[in-house]
Amino acid sequence: MAKDAISYINKIAKEEDINVEAKLVGSIAKGTWLSGSSDIDIFINFSLEEDEDYLKEKGLYLGHNCSEHLNGIAEEHYASHPYLTSHINGYYVDFVPCYKIKTAKELKSAVDRTILHTNYIKKHLKSEKQKDEVLLLKKFMSEVGVYGSEFKVGGFAGYLCEMLILRYNTFEETLEAAANWKNKTVIDLEDYKTDKLFKDPPLIAIDPTDKTRNVGAALTKERMSEFIIASRNFLNSNEADKIKFFYGIDKKETFEEKMSEKEIHDQISPYELYKQFKDRKTKTITIKFNIPDISVDSIHPQLKKTQQSIEEKLEDNDFSVFKSDYWTDEKKIGVFIFELSVYKQSKYYIHEGPRVWDKKACENFIKSHGEDYYILEDKLVLNKERQFKTAKNFIKSVLTKENIHIIKVGKNMKGLLIDTYTWQSIKHLLKDESLKENTDFFKIFRKLFKIQDSY
Repeated sequence: MAKDAISYINKIAKEEDINVEAKLVGSIAKGTWLSGSSDIDIFINFSLEEDEDYLKEKGLYLGHNCSEHLNGIAEEHYASHPYLTSHINGYYVDFVPCYKIKTAKELKSAVDRTILHTNYIKKHLKSEKQKDEVLLLKKFMSEVGVYGSEFKVGGFAGYLCEMLILRYNTFEETLEAAANWKNKTVIDLEDYKTDKLFKDPPLIAIDPTDKTRNVGAALTKERMSEFIIASRNFLNSNEADKIKFFYGIDKKETFEEKMSEKEIHDQISPYELYKQFKDRKTKTITIKFNIPDISVDSIHPQLKKTQQSIEEKLEDNDFSVFKSDYWTDEKKIGVFIFELSVYKQSKYYIHEGPRVWDKKACENFIKSHGEDYYILEDKLVLNKERQFKTAKNFIKSVLTKENIHIIKVGKNMKGLLIDTYTWQSIKHLLKDESLKENTDFFKIFRKLFKIQDSY
């Protein structure tokens, strides 16, 4: 299919005097794709001299033309610039306009370096044995839940997996190395020694095609830690048990099929989840709302930003958040979940004033607050009535047009969040017909309980 698409694009471009060359890139071009889980990535290369508007116009034109020729259903998307995704014969094909560059110094947009990555891996990952080792690593990571560099996963990119095999040679040697990784581990295939450019990431994997870029930038500490533990668990397993790390996709097993009847009852049943929430003696607030019609890559950061900001403001107002998370079906629905150790506050709180040593400040405090103060250690203090005595009332006040500025909200979310949010008890949320068939939704609750799907 890729060959047919590329041949057709190059044919049309030549006939219409459009100076481009279509190329297959990504894991399929490199021979390192996981069966049943990869898109076909076709990059339409324009010369560096071409205007960006021309690139966008002609790139989308050629993509649409090819999609129609192959009876596909196409939809335009936007990253650093527009691209086309077409569903053709059961496959998703991405047609991406880009500039034909030879080095990272010529980079004009983020997508341009993909061709450099493809060329580098094809040059250095030569043997079929090495490709098999990449596939083992990707499969292992996929099953333990750490594969994928998109925001909602925060895991290992496919290119990073290929780099790890180039660094450590085999799948098991990679796991042996990972079992001993430290924070800020460095992978530097070309010995650039530019790791000091990157300050915070737990894994620094210097892009062999661009010494100023960290391929591990999207990897979170949590996903890296899960991979380290999974690697140790695999290496400490006997030979018979090791194969279990690869079962899920190959055997079409569901999560439920991997677990005993008791575990399914305890962990999957909404009723049992509700019982566990009650047993924790916490109070859980759930907020369900409509999400904007934007790309998946955009909605997850905006949801996370909003959820974390609400959590911070709850903490600032003395409501102790035990755990919080978010979920979305990536189409219509978003859900925030806040599990609180402290949900309800006393009527009054102690408002601290100046220390008695500062005479002028004390005089101003008394003038401002009146004579109801008293002394606590060396400070003037007074009891003040709280504005919000419950976490729900606080959030309700924040989610208004007047007060939404108090929190940091994703730029596309503000209006919809205010206008469409509804409160749901944890019991009703777990019974929600629009959610309960989605196993990904219940992963949130297992995560809140520290119940892991991975090995």
